[in-house]
Amino acid sequence: MDTRDRKIEKSLLRFTTTGSVDDGKSTLIGRLLYETNCIFEDQYAAISKTSRNRGQQEVDLSLLLDGLSSEREQGITIDVAYRYFETDRRKFIIADTPGHEQYTRNMVTGASTAQLAIILIDAQQGVLTQSRRHGFLVSLLQIPHLIVAVNKMDLVNYDEAVFNKIVQDYTEFSQKLDIHDIQFIPVSALKGDNVTTSSAKLSWFKGYPLLHLLETIPVTGDRNLVDFRLPVQVVLRPDHNFRGYGGTITSGTIRPGEEIAVLPSGKTSKISTIVTFDGNLKEAFAGQAVTVTLEDELDISRGDMIVRKNNLPHIETAFDATLCWMGEENLDLQNDYILKHTTQSVKAFVTSIKYRIDVNTLHRDKTDTLTLNDIARVQIRTGKPIFFDAYNKNHLTGNFILIDPLTNATVAAGMIRGTIQRVSDVHGGKAITRKSTNVTWEKASISRELWEERNAHKGAVLWLTGYSGSGKSTVARALVQKLFSEHCQVMMLDGDNVRHGLCGDLGFSDQDRSENIRRVGETAKLFFEQGNIVVCTFISPFRKDRDYVRTLMPEGHFFEVYIKCDLEVCKRRDPKGLYKKAERGEIAEFTGVTSPYEDPPKPDIVVETDIMTVGECAGKIADELKRTGIL
Repeated sequence: MDTRDRKIEKSLLRFTTTGSVDDGKSTLIGRLLYETNCIFEDQYAAISKTSRNRGQQEVDLSLLLDGLSSEREQGITIDVAYRYFETDRRKFIIADTPGHEQYTRNMVTGASTAQLAIILIDAQQGVLTQSRRHGFLVSLLQIPHLIVAVNKMDLVNYDEAVFNKIVQDYTEFSQKLDIHDIQFIPVSALKGDNVTTSSAKLSWFKGYPLLHLLETIPVTGDRNLVDFRLPVQVVLRPDHNFRGYGGTITSGTIRPGEEIAVLPSGKTSKISTIVTFDGNLKEAFAGQAVTVTLEDELDISRGDMIVRKNNLPHIETAFDATLCWMGEENLDLQNDYILKHTTQSVKAFVTSIKYRIDVNTLHRDKTDTLTLNDIARVQIRTGKPIFFDAYNKNHLTGNFILIDPLTNATVAAGMIRGTIQRVSDVHGGKAITRKSTNVTWEKASISRELWEERNAHKGAVLWLTGYSGSGKSTVARALVQKLFSEHCQVMMLDGDNVRHGLCGDLGFSDQDRSENIRRVGETAKLFFEQGNIVVCTFISPFRKDRDYVRTLMPEGHFFEVYIKCDLEVCKRRDPKGLYKKAERGEIAEFTGVTSPYEDPPKPDIVVETDIMTVGECAGKIADELKRTGIL
């Protein structure tokens, strides 16, 4: 056969478009469809007629996308419109999503499977709040590639300076987000400039037109080909001689002869054959629907997962997630829901809402419920274990939906951030801790009681918590000096100091903050066991982390000391200039600015540094140690 007659299989790119009201999303996609000859003559005739009826001189290509009558009447997009087209180089699936805040759920739905996002910015308007919100959602959904199309360049006389200013503004904003591939391009969707071909009117732009980027941007590297995951959808037994397990491979690759494990049983075997309608395969990879047979007879059913023996996902009943609420009824923490994850459906509860994210400002707000279009960080507990990876590592095993069991309506979509570690159980039970394997605790040769007898005081852990600038370290140093002068064995662990060594590898994400407190808590326990009074000064903004450290100590030996100070006073003090940096956007996830602080509900000791002197604060803490018998 002549090689010219061979049908070359084209790659597929799924992308989404969004922008503020009237930024030209639908016009841009309509232009792509029209100039790639992917619309029928009757479609073009219909939109031509509608355009004439509106008194428009040019054909309104946006009508190819705005399928709902209410959209056509208003001239806006309020639902997700999917369109398909192809060129000689690639096939495309487009999700044209609404830009309005009240349709956040629609954008999340449309963009959830996208490999690329196009955010349109009106050249006349510049970077708006909605433009930033769309960038945040792209970051949240971990879409690998972002193109910022500066549209309506014809209305600003194709001015390069206008384009450069928007590039500068959006680049500064995007540095706060988890976006690694971002490109900017000037276009006029209405006139067709730089959409499918380069425009002489934009000769100062040295990049490629939009269509070229869509055709050439790499997508194969976005797939996870490392972690093999096959959620079992169906067990096939056509006769007594065949037993196969069918499903779609969500990630990774597999070959016959490779060792696998089946979850949740943990039983192991080897792949015998990989069966498809077109015949057996020597290798299967992510995205393929296959049936595998195993060398051993194992009890496997729908909802189980086949994985590589030495590459397991998390197997948990509790996890941390980002949730987009899509239900008309508000979230009720007392209600149970059905969690649909891969091929599993399990009973689930949203056990807590850590904070709600203001998608316009990125600020975090406290709340005890979620309403339509809210996005929040939550913790979820399931009735039986699910098998997952973090969303940023594996989209298909890291996402889920929540379903109302009464109405069968989808009420939320979620992205799993990771497991709940080192904190008290979600219902307040005993602490959950991860323990290293193949190690044995070495019992101390000298007991804590003997150390306390020699020190002439009992051991204790004083946990000073409060905002940055509240005076934790200042009060702690005064307290240490006072205890030292009274011949006490005292040790101080300061938040900044431990990050120079013990916790130098950690950042300031919520997960890293929890790990920071876990390490310090375990270190404080070691000093405590030698009869020391350990003074710890950490912002420790999350209540659950402080509660975890409390569980490490015997009752009556842990003191949560709330260094109370009005936040505005802390900002005025700002001894290290951190609040100013955070408010300028130079520090991400800073407590009191872009990250919440959870006040202790029942602290053991409260000192108010905005109305008490340092000496008074240290004296009050020492007095409490004497009253409780530590000193």
